[in-house]
Amino acid sequence: MEGRLIAFVIWVIIGVLFIVMGIYDFNSKKAKPFGFWANAEVAPIEDVKGYNRALGILWCVYGVLFTLIGLPLLDGQNSGLIIIPILGAMLISIAAMVAYVVGIEPQYRKKK
Repeated sequence: MEGRLIAFVIWVIIGVLFIVMGIYDFNSKKAKPFGFWANAEVAPIEDVKGYNRALGILWCVYGVLFTLIGLPLLDGQNSGLIIIPILGAMLISIAAMVAYVVGIEPQYRKKK
């Protein structure tokens, strides 16, 4: 039981870090847009405050879902439910990328 609990606690800490990052983005007063992709320049943004709020909501939702899909880590050893956190993390990551590329970035990008 101890190993499963440690794994779940680590999983929850990572999920909470995503939520904290989302809250920071959501409440940011900076005039600079936060980036979604690592080491990539952010496209020119019209409404920086709205963009940062939308990105903050995305990270908070991602963090909550990430934490919830970690619940099967508390199940017994040799459980087939371990596939839920593995595939779930991949699927919600892809969903977050799609939400950003299709929803957030085009909405706030400066029109030419």
